[in-house]
Amino acid sequence: MPDMPARAPISVLIPVKNEAANLTACLASVAFCDEIVVVDSGSTDGTRAIATQAGAQVVDFKWNGEFPKKKNWALANVPWKHEWVFIIDADERATPELERALRAVAAGPATAHAGYYVNRRFWFLDGWLNHCGYYPSWNLRLFRHRLGRYEKTAAIAGTGSGDNEVHEHVELQGSAGYLPGEMEHYAFPDIATWVEKHNRYSNWEARLQLEAAGGTGAHASLDAGLARKRLLRRLAWRLPFRPTLRFLYHYVWRAGFLDGYRGYVFCRLMAYYEFLSAAKAAELRRTGHRPPA
Repeated sequence: MPDMPARAPISVLIPVKNEAANLTACLASVAFCDEIVVVDSGSTDGTRAIATQAGAQVVDFKWNGEFPKKKNWALANVPWKHEWVFIIDADERATPELERALRAVAAGPATAHAGYYVNRRFWFLDGWLNHCGYYPSWNLRLFRHRLGRYEKTAAIAGTGSGDNEVHEHVELQGSAGYLPGEMEHYAFPDIATWVEKHNRYSNWEARLQLEAAGGTGAHASLDAGLARKRLLRRLAWRLPFRPTLRFLYHYVWRAGFLDGYRGYVFCRLMAYYEFLSAAKAAELRRTGHRPPA
């Protein structure tokens, strides 16, 4: 019987709250890592038991409603066993190809990079999105834990976006590379889940629009490509007919039509998200930037 490969000298951070339906598969996909830390926000659905049974360390997190959120808090307060930390959400899975890439970084010679981007593939309506501007989708997920922190945005309180960083990006002290392999993302098991999440996300984006109008720019330490995308996004907020333009961007310019029916539905939903963001930003302007009591 061949020897089992040694576990990779990588620490894994999994932020959770009531993720019993997703966590088992996520934990299995990163079982090759030597340390797995599940940071839990008071789950009541058996999430903690699943993590413990799988051999993961469970750390409690109680959010103060401001800063830091869950991932930043864990990066700063967990006594990480290894230098490299891989961040994965409970509804994501590391593929075998990605495992090989992660092992190579952790076990290989010293690298000049402080972190690495990982490509995500989104599952939607019983299939993968291969276009729509959602593939490839690069996220900075593996980095030396002392050299990366998620950006602090002003739009935190009153957005309903929760205690975990969702849209915030990592500010990295050093250069970043790109890993082969992919991470599978099962964020939207059905349309109702998509709508519920993006209703919350649109609160966050509406406040960002108000900040941009007040002159708040992108952080200088963000990746140049991301900073450019944010600049274009701020410019797009000034355009008329934004929901229609958002649909055309994803469906025509980013070839969402090649994803067939699921691409059409997804692009229509992105137009709906744009409408919600614009309408909520207008509502906040009318109410003096104050969320309803």
